Amino acid sequence: MSLSATQLKALEDSLLNTSGKVLLHDRFRSLFTLKSLKNEDSIRIISKGFQDSSALLKHELAYCLGQIKNPSALPVLESVLRNPSEDPMVRHEAAEAMGAISTADSIPILKQYLSDPDRSVRETCEIAIAKIKWDKTEEGAKNEEATRDENHLPLYTSIDPAPATSGLIIGAPRPEEISQTKIDELRDNLLDVNRPLFERYRAMFALRNIGSPAAVDALAAGFSDDSALFKHEIAFVFGQLLSPHSVPCLIEVLQNSTESDMVRHEAAEALGGIATPEVLPHLKEWVARDDAPVVVRESCQVALDMWEYENSGDFQYANGLESTSTPISVL
Repeated sequence: MSLSATQLKALEDSLLNTSGKVLLHDRFRSLFTLKSLKNEDSIRIISKGFQDSSALLKHELAYCLGQIKNPSALPVLESVLRNPSEDPMVRHEAAEAMGAISTADSIPILKQYLSDPDRSVRETCEIAIAKIKWDKTEEGAKNEEATRDENHLPLYTSIDPAPATSGLIIGAPRPEEISQTKIDELRDNLLDVNRPLFERYRAMFALRNIGSPAAVDALAAGFSDDSALFKHEIAFVFGQLLSPHSVPCLIEVLQNSTESDMVRHEAAEALGGIATPEVLPHLKEWVARDDAPVVVRESCQVALDMWEYENSGDFQYANGLESTSTPISVL
């Protein structure tokens, strides 16, 4: 899909807030509209956003560049990872995006940060290296081929930081066909701190693909881990599942002031996507609270917009071109 120069400029002005008057949630909508274009123009515009002061926005910029899966985004992602003054939440997402793009040339760069002072950066680089290596295996090649098979479309279109455990990658049996024994096995693998993080993540995404209440309960047990990165990924997975069964544990995470901001932020956005009635007062509370960390407050602002969208009946969330003179639908 190609857009006119006017439409691209409108998206760029919105994302970069050149007027100083664009609300954060509208900037997010423009970002996801650009992500859906998956071309050099979108990469160029998204890359300009790393000069912003919002760690939340920059973290989302890095995520979107990874999901576009174009190696031309690697130089800016590498520069973000290399910047010690950048927020660790942004640096970690840059490393994860490099894993999503998955070129072997990224491995030496990622290896440099396996001893980074920030744990979330170290752990993300470990997982990204393992993913790139897995993608080059026979199993990884078969998985990539299977994703192109129209008869076996994946349950989720995201490029995950780790593939689901073997047998639960492309689609999954119906939840009722998955035994409790299998879910317990995956739960044990998820919680086993002696396993490599990459393998624990594989169990995490297998449980996501199952998606039953029992699988949600198994995933929720991971919030007891001491790794903020690990817990933030569980919250992200709940945002994909959109299961009301996960709402109580997500609210508990959001309300926990001693929890890492990066975990609470993912919990807030997951709650916004699930968008059940009991979610709304909690999101409003953390937007209004003076003691809310910036990234938590901003995430709740975005989550409120997501909540309103989910309850509006609007056709799509990524509607950043809606205000242009020639609006189009971008899926």
